[in-house]
Amino acid sequence: MLKSLDRNLNKLYIFSGYIAAVFLILVAVFILIGISSRIFGFYIRGLAEYSGYCMASASFFALAYTFVEAGHIRITLFLEKLSGFKKKIVEVWCLIVASFFSGYLAFYFIKMLIISYKFQERSEGADEILIWIPQTGVAIGSTIFFISVFHQFLNKIIKN
Repeated sequence: MLKSLDRNLNKLYIFSGYIAAVFLILVAVFILIGISSRIFGFYIRGLAEYSGYCMASASFFALAYTFVEAGHIRITLFLEKLSGFKKKIVEVWCLIVASFFSGYLAFYFIKMLIISYKFQERSEGADEILIWIPQTGVAIGSTIFFISVFHQFLNKIIKN
C-alpha cells in the first residue's frame, strides 16, 4: 500500500509540474496578446493582471515537482561533510522544519482563499476579477508542496 501511495504522489508531483508549465505558457500568451494589442491599436483590459496571476500559480505548482526532483537550493554543501547517523538526523531535522513552514504557508493560503471567497473580494486591477479565482492555484500549489515535503520526510524516516 505504501508503494502505491508513493507512486501516486510522485504522479501528482509530475502533474503539478505540467500544470505549472501550462500556466507559464499562459503567461507568454497573455504577454504576446498584450504586445499585439498595442501594435494593432486596441486594448484588452486585465492582461497584465492575468499574466501575474498565472505566474504566481506557475510558481507554486512548480514547487512540489522541483522539490522532489532536488531542484531547490539545499544544504548539500553542509550535508556532504556528514555521514551515517549524523547526516540522517540533520536531514530529518531540515525536513521537519520545511514541513512545518510549508504547512503553515499552505494553511494560510487556504485561509486567505476562504476569506476572499466569503467576502467576494475583487482585484484592484482594470478587470475587477473575483480574487479567489487566481488565489485557488496558489493555495492548491502550496498544499501540494506541503504534501511533497512531508512525503519526503516520511520517506526519510521509513526507508532509511
